[in-house]
Amino acid sequence: MLLAGTKLGPYEILAPLGAGGMGEVYRAFDARLGREVAIKILPAEYSENTDRLRRFEQEARAAGMLNHPNIMAIYDIGTHNGCTYVVSELLEGETLRARLAGTTLPVRKTIDFALQVISGIAAAHDKGIVHRDLKPENIFITRDGRVKILDFGLAKLIPSHTEDEKATSLPTATTPVQTESGIVLGTVGYMSPEQVRGKTTDHRSDVFSFGTILFEMVSGRRPFERDSAVETMNAILKEDPPELSDTTRTIPTELLRIIRHCLEKSAEERFQSFRDLAFHLQSVSGASSQTAISSTAPSPLGRKHLKLGLSAFAVIVLFLLTFILGKKMGVEEGQKAPGRNVSSISTPKFHRLTFRRGSIRSARFAPDGQTVLYSAAWEANPAEVFATIPQSPESRSLGLPKFDILSISSTGQLALSRDLHNTLGLEVIGTLAQAPFSGGSPRELLENVASADWSADGAQLAVVRVMNGEYRLEFPVGNILYKSGGWISHPRISPTGDRIAFIDHPVRGDDRGSVQIVDLKKTVTSLSGEWFSVEGLAWFPSGKEIGFTASDVGSSNSLYAVDLEGKSRVIVRVAGRLTLQDISRQTQFLMTRDEVRGGFYFFSSEEKEPRDLSWLDGSYVSDISKDAKTVVFLEGWEGGGKNYGIYLRKSDGSPAVRLGDGAWGALSPDEKLVLAVVLAPPSQLILLPTGPGEPKKLPRGEVSIFQFVSWLPDGRRILFAGSPPQKSLRLYRQDLASGDPVAITEEGVTLANANPVSPDGKWVTAVSSDERVAVYPIEGGSPRILSSLGPEDKPVRWSDDGKYLYISRIRGAAATLYRMDLKTERLELWKEIRLPDPIGILALHYLVMTADGKAIAAQYLRGFSDLYLVDAPN
Repeated sequence: MLLAGTKLGPYEILAPLGAGGMGEVYRAFDARLGREVAIKILPAEYSENTDRLRRFEQEARAAGMLNHPNIMAIYDIGTHNGCTYVVSELLEGETLRARLAGTTLPVRKTIDFALQVISGIAAAHDKGIVHRDLKPENIFITRDGRVKILDFGLAKLIPSHTEDEKATSLPTATTPVQTESGIVLGTVGYMSPEQVRGKTTDHRSDVFSFGTILFEMVSGRRPFERDSAVETMNAILKEDPPELSDTTRTIPTELLRIIRHCLEKSAEERFQSFRDLAFHLQSVSGASSQTAISSTAPSPLGRKHLKLGLSAFAVIVLFLLTFILGKKMGVEEGQKAPGRNVSSISTPKFHRLTFRRGSIRSARFAPDGQTVLYSAAWEANPAEVFATIPQSPESRSLGLPKFDILSISSTGQLALSRDLHNTLGLEVIGTLAQAPFSGGSPRELLENVASADWSADGAQLAVVRVMNGEYRLEFPVGNILYKSGGWISHPRISPTGDRIAFIDHPVRGDDRGSVQIVDLKKTVTSLSGEWFSVEGLAWFPSGKEIGFTASDVGSSNSLYAVDLEGKSRVIVRVAGRLTLQDISRQTQFLMTRDEVRGGFYFFSSEEKEPRDLSWLDGSYVSDISKDAKTVVFLEGWEGGGKNYGIYLRKSDGSPAVRLGDGAWGALSPDEKLVLAVVLAPPSQLILLPTGPGEPKKLPRGEVSIFQFVSWLPDGRRILFAGSPPQKSLRLYRQDLASGDPVAITEEGVTLANANPVSPDGKWVTAVSSDERVAVYPIEGGSPRILSSLGPEDKPVRWSDDGKYLYISRIRGAAATLYRMDLKTERLELWKEIRLPDPIGILALHYLVMTADGKAIAAQYLRGFSDLYLVDAPN
């Protein structure tokens, strides 16, 4: 026993706190930092015991590697006069054993403490540390309700499963205590069956021990306690825990199920991780939280739940007010839409599922109809797949980084997309992969896939594939049911499997479109007219209706249903943008509420920082003047109107000037005109004067859809991508004086960038029908494929002398620019740019630059999403 005033290095002993099998504990003062600490000392005679000393040091190093609010912090380790000691934070409160004292805890308090224990142990497991001695004596409850896990004396370091985990595991100096088979370590009554047998243990042993503690917290007794240690260990191996459903207490059924699942004899049948355990326990927390609010200050966990609850309540109130005030107007507007015959809407109920800052890519119901899987990019991190349940505010990662979820089969197989890259604006393609929901590495199946959906039996996939410049809907894979010169999104197989619903977008890079169905005989039926914006689609469980989200103008998409005869009705209309993700078997709607903005940053060699020149809600840059003082852009969403709008804006940030309706504006060489496309059917080329004058429409010839325009250097001819009815895009040249467009390429070719024409006017950069970057002769002829460029390489423009192409490679919110010698195709690193605020960036789409490279405009799409489960009367 050390006396008050005894010095151990810089620490002064103040008073004894207690003693245990592994040493004595004292209150002490750290003179260096002016704080009180706890010091645990292994007596000198114990220090001579190699095994005890090794376990003592193991505890210190294991706990010292963990920085978590629910694990007691370790500050220091040392020796003094033959005594080994560990310095830790000083805790005020009591152990869980003292708190229980043979009684039970309220369910709410049980779950509160349990979730904190889970949080701490999960952090230890993430570092490869298994506690192996969880019991009420090693769980400390501070005076403010914070749980601290103590005593890692039996902790074991488990080997990492992947090279990435090895890189973040414990240093090699932390030598694990290797427990050989046949040696029993732990505390009788809380040991797992594998510990009792002396077998090798892993993190699932802690799951069992935690289950015994949880049992004791709600029942007041230990599940396997018998008259002797031998009988107790035999009960752990062979007997089931007592039933808790026959007690006089009201214990949630789900909590009873969780306890029994923890106490499975076989490790393979327990929860496989503490994160899985937390995921299920939080659902009980939500179900049991409707209790009277205490007058005392809530714990940090309680404050968090209260804040989330109030936020959700405020959102719901806002939605309800919006529905009530907008109901009549919404019905009238819907009925004005030609051929839609939209009926009235009802008040829905919203339940928020996500709470982090970032964007959600896609979401689906799992086969159980309750679990929700979604892919999201949170806080500027790469997208990954998460799982959540409606009863919990938390989500857990499935360990699938850089994947988007496309579909979940009835047999629990995930269809995923990897290596996503944008083609044009909203269109995203990648590599189709398959993985089991239960866990496992994804297996790649198919390249150039934009979207996919499983059949009802989980046996086959419908896919949208990009081949030879066309979007193809295939079911099964290889059997083409429908082709589009525009693009196809959201294919969903009907519950009966005899038809596929999808959205056909006639214009590449634009989300206007219509809802279509195609049967297995390739008969196509249009169920709606063309919507200004339409994204998100799913079948109702009955198979008689299809849900989708769309708008007549702007980006405030509402939820609609359309039957197989084409009769539509409004289900949900709110202020803001909704996107339908899925519909459950119970006809619950899984939807995101999105705040999305398109804009662009202007980088200039004359300015230290980039300037955001976005104007309204959907600003898309298309050209820059030679002196870099003026930019041309379109407003394509709510602010732009039904036919969008072409704007000019000075690069110094002066207010923008609207020139007229249109998209894809290209500034003429003399900068007196802007060539643009009016998208409203029929599509039309138009010349907009930058000064005084009247707009002028150009002859259309055979072309019905116009996209991506450019000028030739002489200012008398233009280039554009277009197509006749039911044909794929190709490049056209048109003389402004002599009339109709003339095709210069085969079908399946589109312009590759905003400034595609060489300085001498003889060549144009384009994307070939097989999705490769090529240089085409403007007067017609065979192209030159730039074989050194891959799918991620995007042309930006030609150099002034025509000897080089500037190439961009975009990764997240950054772009690397290269200069490619056209003779050798050798790439030379030229410049890197990075968006100043990466959070919420869905895509850095493309770059526009001046020929001298002194000014660059970077087009971005920024979005923030929240996922909701919506109940709406049908």
